[in-house]
Amino acid sequence: MRRGLAPFLAALLSGAASVLAFAPVGAYPLIVVAFAFLARLWEDAPPRRAFWTGWAFGLGLFGAGVSWIYVSLSRFGGMPPVLAIIATAGFCAFLALFPAAAGWLQARIPASRALRAALLVPAAWTLFEWLRSWLLTGFPWLSAGYAAVGWPLLGFAPLAGVFGISFLTVCGGGLLWLVYRERKLGTMLALVLIIVLGQGLRHVQWSTPSGAPITAALLQGNIEQALKFSPERYAHTLQTYARLAEGTRARLIVFPETALPRFLDEIDAAYLARLRAIAQRNGGDALVGVLARRPPGEYYNSVLTLGVSAPQLYRKVHLVPFGEFVPPGFAWTLEVLHIPMSDFSRGPEERPVLEAAGERVAPNICYEDAFGAEIARQLPAATLLVNMSNVAWFGDSLAPAQHLQIAQMRAAETGRMHLTAANSGITAAIDRDGRVLARLPAFSEGRLEVTAQGYAGATPFVRLRDWPAVVASLAILAGAALFGAAAARRR
Repeated sequence: MRRGLAPFLAALLSGAASVLAFAPVGAYPLIVVAFAFLARLWEDAPPRRAFWTGWAFGLGLFGAGVSWIYVSLSRFGGMPPVLAIIATAGFCAFLALFPAAAGWLQARIPASRALRAALLVPAAWTLFEWLRSWLLTGFPWLSAGYAAVGWPLLGFAPLAGVFGISFLTVCGGGLLWLVYRERKLGTMLALVLIIVLGQGLRHVQWSTPSGAPITAALLQGNIEQALKFSPERYAHTLQTYARLAEGTRARLIVFPETALPRFLDEIDAAYLARLRAIAQRNGGDALVGVLARRPPGEYYNSVLTLGVSAPQLYRKVHLVPFGEFVPPGFAWTLEVLHIPMSDFSRGPEERPVLEAAGERVAPNICYEDAFGAEIARQLPAATLLVNMSNVAWFGDSLAPAQHLQIAQMRAAETGRMHLTAANSGITAAIDRDGRVLARLPAFSEGRLEVTAQGYAGATPFVRLRDWPAVVASLAILAGAALFGAAAARRR
């Protein structure tokens, strides 16, 4: 495994196989085994080799796990297939640089076999995973901790968030490798202790009910993406959502992202009055996905409240690069991409909590719920999380299931129910412990009627966010480097 291309091919295949640990398959032990194999590859590899095996692992992970980007670029973005393949491959190759950098960094620090596998590798991986979540606006998709949804380690989510679980997942892989290599009882007990502690933490209730439960209806219009912004389809789209809304008596009605695909000031006032009357009839409010604008030349991906509460507007803050805004210097991409509304303005950093149906709702739009620390800013004030999405951009791919898994992690981190309404799915209600209570089939029109409970209180993650995982990783890396340097001076 040390010569030629064999280690790099093995790392590539291992990274690709680890995608099966994430939704929709959810075979979490696979990613632990994959990290055990990576610990083996990095055990005594020099920095250069560790960099390239890490890059190969990352290329397998992202190449298999986020290749759905091709669908949005080619099928819906109008990019020629060859260019879309090149762009997708380039993006995956860029993302693979983060595991590569983690491999290089841990290899630069002298350490014993056990310290490297159980602490250095997890610390380096977690640090660069966190960097990936905010560098160049961030892309935290396929953070290792998400694979733990539905498994014992999810119990650590309210304490340390997804990056803390990433650390423990990679640590578990390192311990598994050490168990295989050394057959030591203490190492095996450490691995078992992490699992048992995680399972025990899943029974801790970090939040308390706030008020009586309410009825909620989550609408899934299943409007085909290719027709969503078609003028000929506009009247049919509005009628679909009005019909779905009129058929419920729920106090809270949630529409998907940009359910009404025109600017708010262009939508017939009589139609908005119709939606408001439905919500008022039910004694509650509707959260409606709309496009809002204000002069000069600013427009926003937004959520509007209609009903018994005063009208409120939430404007999306964390935009999708190239999908919702064009980074400086990349205006030329608009010549090959034909994505409607691809240059939104950002909403204010101070995210409002919306008063709706007797709850204090923390709204987030599509991609925003991939950023746990940003969601936590709306807490503990918010009693309920609501996501409004349109992942029809990615067709029948892994993306909708992966996005639902991300939403499950947000619920577990914050101790809040998370309601998500998606145009083509997956529309679901998630309990505060990350369990999916109910969902609609993808690519079907429907309305999900659920009972939603608001919660109060703040988990440790809400108060400290990602910092415990980041600071712990930095401390491990810095401590090991200083200890190694001191040991070298004594020799």
